[in-house]
Amino acid sequence: MSVAPLDAPPLVSPATHAAAVADLLRRFRALPAGTRMRLGKKSSNLFRFGGREQITDRLDTSDLTGVISVDPVGLTAEVQGMTTYEDLVAATLPYGVMPLVVPQLKTITLGGAVTGLGIESTSFRHGLPHESVREMDILTADGDVITITPDNEHADLYRGFPNSYGTLGYALRLVIDVQPVKPYVRIEHHRVDTADLEKQITQVCDLDVADGPDFVDASVLAEGEQYLTLGWFTDEPGPAGPSDYTGQKIFWRSIDRLPTDVLTVHDYIWRWDTDWFWCSRALGAQNPVVRLFWPRRYRRSDVYRRLVSLDRRYRFSGRIRGLFGKPQEELVVQDVEIPVERLAEFLEAFHRDIGIAPFWLCPLRLRGQTTWPLYPMKADELYVNVGFWSSVEEVPGQPDAHNRRIEELVAELGGHKSLYSTVHYDEREFWEHYNGPAYRALKGRYDPHGRLPDLYTKVTGSGRA
Repeated sequence: MSVAPLDAPPLVSPATHAAAVADLLRRFRALPAGTRMRLGKKSSNLFRFGGREQITDRLDTSDLTGVISVDPVGLTAEVQGMTTYEDLVAATLPYGVMPLVVPQLKTITLGGAVTGLGIESTSFRHGLPHESVREMDILTADGDVITITPDNEHADLYRGFPNSYGTLGYALRLVIDVQPVKPYVRIEHHRVDTADLEKQITQVCDLDVADGPDFVDASVLAEGEQYLTLGWFTDEPGPAGPSDYTGQKIFWRSIDRLPTDVLTVHDYIWRWDTDWFWCSRALGAQNPVVRLFWPRRYRRSDVYRRLVSLDRRYRFSGRIRGLFGKPQEELVVQDVEIPVERLAEFLEAFHRDIGIAPFWLCPLRLRGQTTWPLYPMKADELYVNVGFWSSVEEVPGQPDAHNRRIEELVAELGGHKSLYSTVHYDEREFWEHYNGPAYRALKGRYDPHGRLPDLYTKVTGSGRA
């Protein structure tokens, strides 16, 4: 067993974890018969805003938010299910390792990324977070804890858990693969013509490990202006030392200004979180004067998300727009996967019909030949995640017109859409895209009494979820 580095946060002992699970089970089994199972978390990265949530009936999971072990030799980590990636990265980096894929926002939890989806600039090589999971302990709807692996008697749940969003159970413990890191990441920003974007992405993602970058993503700053960003682990801090984008400087504004840059590996991992990509500008946080007085500890995605949630709940901005006679706005917050050879078609239609900029591009390919039935991407096919987070003027009488257009476009191009945000499919369409037969088989085995909502009900808000 390795000796813990001096700067590593304390780990959770297996005995402490076992006691936390036993306490959760005791409280769960004490609920009245028929009560819906609900686990409580301090934060959310979902963008499905409804009425004010009543959380008094949720089971506290604050004792399941730590890292149990880190093995820098065997390249694994054992992690409690409600651990945020912020805490997971803080625990692994002192050992010289990090998860294979670290989603962009600090308060995304490991269990949340696995039962939902997550992506980042290592996904062209390492796929999605659930693909690095070796085993999980799952709390089922009936109050049992089962261990699932790729090849045990619960292999069907192992493959069906991703994209189930807590409707088939909750991850309490996970064993994941990790990778070695170096102290810094050297990055290059390359402006790419629209006509060459598909080709450039494909070529760089097809390079082997020895010749290719460790990180690949891209940013579309305006129609016709896109930058491909490549990153490599390095031991060198650069001649001027690593850049710091947690203060007055803003990472996304450096993309078209600095051909090369160096960040610490920690700051590279969280380069988008300080300003929630570019979205903090809508809250004034990128105004130099406002930023000067906005405490650094509050320049983070979960703070911005809470502000947006309050606005959606109480409709402050909508009321102000109404007072000034301005049209209401439709929130368009989505991540979609498009086959790389159809990317140009998507971008042309997106610029024409939606008109949001900037937005993010992140290539991904499944890590292996295993496919995942509730999010049926093809093995060996390169996709590009397109992430856009903004609002546009509503179409009169059609408040969901732009989101619906995106869903139609994604279907036309053979893509897939993540379910963390609003969903506008009718039930028939939904199950066509997300493998209704496979889901119903899993639901029948692991939640036969319907103690958890089904996936369609949960993501569309069509019932109590």
